[in-house]
Amino acid sequence: MQLSIFNIIFSFPVPIILAFLLNEVRHSWYKRAVQTISYLPHFVSTVIIVGMLVNFVAPTGIVNNIIVALGGEPIHFMVKPEWFRPLYIITGIWQNAGWNSIIYIAALSGIDPQLYEAAYVDGANKIKQIWYVSLPGILPTIIIMLILALGSILSVGYEKIILMYNTATYETADVINTYVYRRGVVGGEYSFGTAVGLFQSVINFMFIVTANRISRKISTISLW
Repeated sequence: MQLSIFNIIFSFPVPIILAFLLNEVRHSWYKRAVQTISYLPHFVSTVIIVGMLVNFVAPTGIVNNIIVALGGEPIHFMVKPEWFRPLYIITGIWQNAGWNSIIYIAALSGIDPQLYEAAYVDGANKIKQIWYVSLPGILPTIIIMLILALGSILSVGYEKIILMYNTATYETADVINTYVYRRGVVGGEYSFGTAVGLFQSVINFMFIVTANRISRKISTISLW
């Protein structure tokens, strides 16, 4: 649960910020190049992503080499419980931020350019144009995406967690899916795994209904 919450808090805003930044780029070739580079990690296998991470943060990896060069001691990142969540979230942002920004870029492209011109005439700088024109223009999209994210708050994909965690990091790495895997699949308690899976689906549904109702009351924006 904590991993899911931290993941939403830190990962959800990044594609929005990236979309705002790309929307301000006026050189089309540079914009396309940045978009392509940011999209590519999404198509890289999770196994490869974790393999790259392990190599980077290994005791003899590039990260620890930099730490040692700066006078520090090597850190065994992969067996430190306190480092699991930051590593999981950072790799998730790197892998998905570009791809997730597509929908926000599309929403920004639908904003009437005359609104920016009117804001400029009124003396608004770029920051104010983003705050008073761009952000309200894509706010419905942001709310819908946030509702969907809250609806899957208990369904953190366990593939990367299974590849990253070990007995030393169970304290911070364990989620419902990995717990069900250990108890239901490895332990042979299939009925238990089924029950937990059903419970997880019900709770996710309750989250999405609650978030949708709150959104409808506060902003009149909702899924239904």
